[in-house]
Amino acid sequence: MRLILNVIWLVLCGLWMAIGYAVAGLICCVLIVTIPFGIASFRIASYALWPFGRTAVERRDAGAGSLLGNVIWIVFAGWWLALGHIVTGIALCVTIIGIPLGIANFKLIPISLMPLGREIVPSDRPFATR
Repeated sequence: MRLILNVIWLVLCGLWMAIGYAVAGLICCVLIVTIPFGIASFRIASYALWPFGRTAVERRDAGAGSLLGNVIWIVFAGWWLALGHIVTGIALCVTIIGIPLGIANFKLIPISLMPLGREIVPSDRPFATR
């Protein structure tokens, strides 16, 4: 079932959202100071490309630096990407077959707003729980 959902996701919205994250990551990597934001954006791009079967958990070693970085990320790139998830989530929820994909899009909003201090792990592993 995960494979089917991931393939449908990839065709309908995953590729476009991953391109959005990749563009944000490239812009962040061009500016030397924001390279950690670029790395986080690329990590989320791979998650947005193929989300079913993986989950995002908070890292235990994340501190005040990731909190400050997340505030900066929200101001410059996070709200644009979250808005993309909201729009595509609503569009997917209009159809009956797209409701699970729309819900998955809404679940990606918190990580699009605060990517630093998060880690993407397989959801079937014991360490995937908070």
